[in-house]
Order: sequence, then C-alpha cells, then structure tokens
Amino acid sequence: MLLSPASNVDGSGAQPKSRGSQARWLALLLAVLVTLLWSSSYVFMKWAFVEIPPLYLATLRYALAFALLAGIGATRGRGRDGRAKLRAGSGKLLLLAGICGYTVAQGLQILGLFYLPAITTSFLLSFTPAFVLALGWLTLRERVSMAQLLGLVVALVGAYVFFYGRVQLQGELVGVAVVLLSGVGWAIYLVVVREFQQSNDYGSLRLTTVTMGIGVIGMAILSAALAEYAPLTLEGMVIIVWLAAANTALAFFLWNKALSVLPAFELAMLQNAMLIEIALFAWALLGEAITPLMVFGMAFALAGILLVQLRTFSRRGL
Repeated sequence: MLLSPASNVDGSGAQPKSRGSQARWLALLLAVLVTLLWSSSYVFMKWAFVEIPPLYLATLRYALAFALLAGIGATRGRGRDGRAKLRAGSGKLLLLAGICGYTVAQGLQILGLFYLPAITTSFLLSFTPAFVLALGWLTLRERVSMAQLLGLVVALVGAYVFFYGRVQLQGELVGVAVVLLSGVGWAIYLVVVREFQQSNDYGSLRLTTVTMGIGVIGMAILSAALAEYAPLTLEGMVIIVWLAAANTALAFFLWNKALSVLPAFELAMLQNAMLIEIALFAWALLGEAITPLMVFGMAFALAGILLVQLRTFSRRGL
C-alpha cells in the first residue's frame, strides 16, 4: 500500500519518490494493455468488413462506445469530473482533439484498413512518432537533432524495403495515403490531449467521452456522405459490441489515463509495439504472409523511429 504524505519519515508532507515511480509503471502497463487491445481490433475489423462497410463500422463502433462512456459518467453523478471547468480556449482544444483523434485518425484508419492488409496498415502507423516530432518542431519550435534526422532517414529506408515491389498503382496507394493522413491526425490528438491535460483538471473519463462524441458526429457525416449502410448479422453485432466496449471505450479511457502521466512522444513510442503485435495477429488469424524482406523493412523502420525517440529521452533526462 502506498504511503500517504503524512507518513513520510521527515514529516515534510512531500510525496515519496516511489509513488511517482509506481504511477509511471502503472501507466506503462495500461498503455501496453491498450496496444494489445488495439492490435486485436485489426483482426476483428477485417472479419467485419465481409458484411459491414468501413466508415459505417467506425460510426457504429464509436457511437456505442460513446453511449457506454456517457452512461458510466452519468452513474458517477457530479463528482470531480462534474465540477471541472475549462480554462479559456480549452474548448477549441477539445473540438480539435475530437475531430483529429476520432474522425480523422480512427475513421480514416479503418477506411485504410479496408484497402490494405493489416500488417501494411500498422507499418504505416508506426511513423506516428515522426509526425509527433515534426508537429513539436512546427508548433513548439523544438530543436531537431542530427540523430533524430538520421532516425527518420533510417525509417524511410525501412519503408522503401518493406514496400519494395509490393505497392500497386491503384487501390493500395489510396489506402497508403488515407492511413498516413490518419497517422497525422493521431499525432495531433496526442499533442493536443497532452497539452489539454496539463492546463485543465477535467478527468480522463469526461475527456474521453466528450472528444469521442465530437468525433462520432464527424464519422456519421462521412458515412452518410458516402451512403454506407448494410444490415447487420448476429456475428457483426457481436464484433461491434466487443470493439465498442473493450477495444474503444475501455481502451481509450485507459490511454487517456496513461497520457495524463506519460509524455505524448513516449506513448507514441510504446505504440510502435503494435507493429509486431499486429503482424503476429494477422499472420496467425488472418493468414497474411510475412516475407523476410518485410521483416527486414519493419526492423529497419522500427530502429529508425526508436532512434528518434531515444534521442528525445536522453535530451529530456528521462
């Protein structure tokens, strides 16, 4: 059991260092659990695409997840989340997080997965830390080191090797563009949510619910514009309920909880574990082939992204 501030030996009331360390490790474990849930989503969605159009699936999944989170929030009454007030300008951050984190990042990711194999989609999303780095340079004027630039070059070489002789000039290029755009949206979401949590005592549950609700509206508009609709079978409904409850409502709540403790770039780095997790899920459950050249490309790209992130760790003394 953690010591309370009053139980410190020196009587100063300062929190023991072990408390911060335990909170950090708990956040890391939660983040790893979330990556496993999200990795399994690729398999479930591929199964669902047999009968459900991608954006329609995304809308149903996130609308149900939003309803679950809103219901949980309502049962908690006016606790700490209910009393929270936004600081000036924070409403715009919520709107941006909802659009970028859900409508753009999740909606387009699911659409891209419709065009691409799960392994290819996860490989493209592994470049999200590079987008976070670029966003920090553009918005916060953070310096980019030579080691980080080298890491980006190494990652791009890995991408070239991964796609060598595999990218077609038709549907697959559309999928690549859509997934890369979703990665940019997710990078913006990570940075915006981290900034929001630093300036507002809003609560992870309320933050997740509000931003998801905003994002669902955007997904519904896109789905309606493309006239995506299909009747649901029992199997399809079971997949949607599982994706909504476990892989969306629970996962995003835990992710935002971890994001209140860990920096955005650190979580983006942890998310790269999905590259390996999804490859194994897709190989075992979807029968997607993994060639030696693809393995080499993934390893090279992952090494480059890690170089970018590890340089960030050393500079910030983490």
